[in-house]
Amino acid sequence: MRRTVSARGRGDGVRDEAWFDDLYGAHATAVYRYFVRRGPADDAEDLAADVLATAWRRRDDVPEGAELPWLYRTAGFVLANHRRKHRAVPVEDLPEVADHADPSLAAVADDELRRALATLSDRDRHILVLHAWEGLGGDDLAAVLGISRGGADAALSRARSRLASAWAAV
Repeated sequence: MRRTVSARGRGDGVRDEAWFDDLYGAHATAVYRYFVRRGPADDAEDLAADVLATAWRRRDDVPEGAELPWLYRTAGFVLANHRRKHRAVPVEDLPEVADHADPSLAAVADDELRRALATLSDRDRHILVLHAWEGLGGDDLAAVLGISRGGADAALSRARSRLASAWAAV
């Protein structure tokens, strides 16, 4: 379910502190979780803050009704910049025992799945994770990827097909 951010019912479309408070309340946790799943957990809070600061600075660029996809797209850029700093991303430091309370950790704890995902391109992994973990599909996935809806649907279909083939080979 997508939550939209308004100017607290004023109907004037003003992007002020009230608008940002609504944006923060609706999406800060999702942005934080985006980083926890993709990088060092101790950096997730700072990276999420960078995304939200960018949203404030570029508030006129945030499309109404598509705030979360815009934030995820921005988060992808922030994470890429963070990784360029040559900091190690603890991919090997996955827990040995799955935390069944968090489906994302349960998925990465499955060794066959990890091996199958490792054979895919970065783009295919990114698309599958956005769809499976972040719950994005259709227009939202297209917005994050910066492509058309049809392109996003096709990319997701191809990524799923490649995952199925890779999983069968594992």
